[in-house]
Amino acid sequence: MTESSLAGKSVAILVASGFEEVEMTEPQRALLAAGATVRLVSHEQGLVNGWHGRAWGHYFPVDVPLSSALAADFDALIVPGGFRSVDKLEGVAHTARFLRGFVDAGKAVALFGQAVRLLGQAERLAGRSVVADAEIAETISAGGATIAEGPIVIDRNLVSIAAEQEMETVCPAVAQHLSEVTAGLADAA
Repeated sequence: MTESSLAGKSVAILVASGFEEVEMTEPQRALLAAGATVRLVSHEQGLVNGWHGRAWGHYFPVDVPLSSALAADFDALIVPGGFRSVDKLEGVAHTARFLRGFVDAGKAVALFGQAVRLLGQAERLAGRSVVADAEIAETISAGGATIAEGPIVIDRNLVSIAAEQEMETVCPAVAQHLSEVTAGLADAA
């Protein structure tokens, strides 16, 4: 991947307070280095609080309110894991609408750990292969998805990443996938 492979592309990172901080900051860093514009999207106003290790982490400013965010305004989506964040996002109707917009348009989507659950809320699990932790595997399977093995599973425009992966390995793979999917969409247009 070249430095400019994502130049001019806009990536949304969907979070609620309690997201796994490293699953947001490390991909964000890789995307910015690849030339992408990254925007934090949340139903919470002002600031969101990350979860770092066993305690609350840093605060981050929300760039775009989820209620007005449109998949059409972005080229790709990343959703960090963290059960606190995913629980909150599942309770917001705009989450399903936003996620469906990306999946249905064939845009790149990267889901970390628990975030795979949001595909169920968006009714977009059927026919997908995803990685899922043991605690959510039954729910994911019931939604019509196949549970695949590995730290990273790529299924068309969707990449799912198992929780607690080494970000040094994951981030380049995620950035590469986002770059390939966005390039494929541009070629098709």
